[in-house]
Amino acid sequence: MSNIIPPALVRRLGAHAGFDTEAFSAAHTEGKRITSIRTNPAKQADLAFDTSNPVPWCDTGYYLATRPVFTLDPLFHAGCYYVQEASSMFVAHAIRSLGLATDPLLALDLCAAPGGKSTLLNAYIHQDSLLVANEPIKSRVTTLTDNMIRWGDPNTVVTNNDPSAFGHLPGFFDLLLVDAPCSGSGLFRKDSGAIDEWSEANVQLCSERQQRILANSLPALKTGGILLYSTCSYSAEENEEIADWLCDTQGMEAVAIPIDAGWGIVETHSEKHGCPGYRFYPHRLEGEGFFLAAFRKVAAQSSFDGRKLKPPEKATIKNLEKWIANPTDFITFQVANETFIFPEAHQQHLRALQQVLYLRNAGTCIGHFAHAELIPSHDLALCQFRQSDLPTVALDRATALEYLRKGHVPPSVNPDGRTGWAIVTHRGASLGWVKLLPNRINNYYPKEWRITNL
Repeated sequence: MSNIIPPALVRRLGAHAGFDTEAFSAAHTEGKRITSIRTNPAKQADLAFDTSNPVPWCDTGYYLATRPVFTLDPLFHAGCYYVQEASSMFVAHAIRSLGLATDPLLALDLCAAPGGKSTLLNAYIHQDSLLVANEPIKSRVTTLTDNMIRWGDPNTVVTNNDPSAFGHLPGFFDLLLVDAPCSGSGLFRKDSGAIDEWSEANVQLCSERQQRILANSLPALKTGGILLYSTCSYSAEENEEIADWLCDTQGMEAVAIPIDAGWGIVETHSEKHGCPGYRFYPHRLEGEGFFLAAFRKVAAQSSFDGRKLKPPEKATIKNLEKWIANPTDFITFQVANETFIFPEAHQQHLRALQQVLYLRNAGTCIGHFAHAELIPSHDLALCQFRQSDLPTVALDRATALEYLRKGHVPPSVNPDGRTGWAIVTHRGASLGWVKLLPNRINNYYPKEWRITNL
């Protein structure tokens, strides 16, 4: 693997007024690694590391002085935070500055895996919104689903569809985030292997693919809706030139995002329409290469007519209030023998999605019934809307890690001899379920989630 930045890329960047080629190159050779996390505002837990160094453009983002082994932190598995590159957290600032957090909306993250921007979106848009997190590549959907489950919100739907499928939902969404597949030059410092894969020909191929993805998905954005377009590329063909193409051919107009001059973000303007874009360079700020631009759809767009759709078939669950806070806010439905909850306000939207898309997950699975008893699901343990007075068992770090290995949980953690279902917690955060029995504790942590590198 090469550590030399492609000369063609450096030469083109150096043509930009004020660009510091020497500092840019030095940032890629000095070997500096930056670690940042973004906390889950719905899961207030006592994190085990210092969060005193905030990311300037994201009020839930923090830089860490050292990179811990996140797999060995129980709070990572509880969904208390997400390990995310700091530059991409700029989406949070865009959401707030564009007024997208004030009212409920329908949002689509089109290329969502592994889930960083989807979890960010759901933390910053209005809590009564609906978020569809789509991943076109089937092999990546499981990771996306798992991360959405950890985040704990039932107002999400995970789908696995080609972008063209969303053309069957015209004018459906208020917000579309397209973090487009790109040539990856912004990740050179983080992944030196990406250098060997970069070429000017690949940049052009990526630009053409980005145009196809946008053209196929933009019919799903309603007139007046907002597109957030981002890449981890430095190439104008994938950034500013795409912005001009959107204005020329897709009925979009650019929208400016206010930024603080002290953040080190570079505001650029496209050659033809002067569209503002926001570039992140590793020699100017604590983060990797990133680009984001915002647009409003001004073209007339027909709207999806869902009036004739029947609502999802509901399942009646007795004593739902035992498990879920405010159960009247949700509908319940079944897939095979599993029971799910989903926001009642979005039941018609769910039906529309079911009609035209392949859904991998919707809402929160609360469990299945065996002999009239609910066997609670792992998803329910991580859901932020579970009942707050469910029995809990607090574990220290060593015992919590043994639980996450699906290992033995000693009866001594239950000195009162209680029996029944209980949630395992660590530092105030829920990890999953156990069944308390008179002489033992059964570990119900999912086999497919267990950690092995202890």
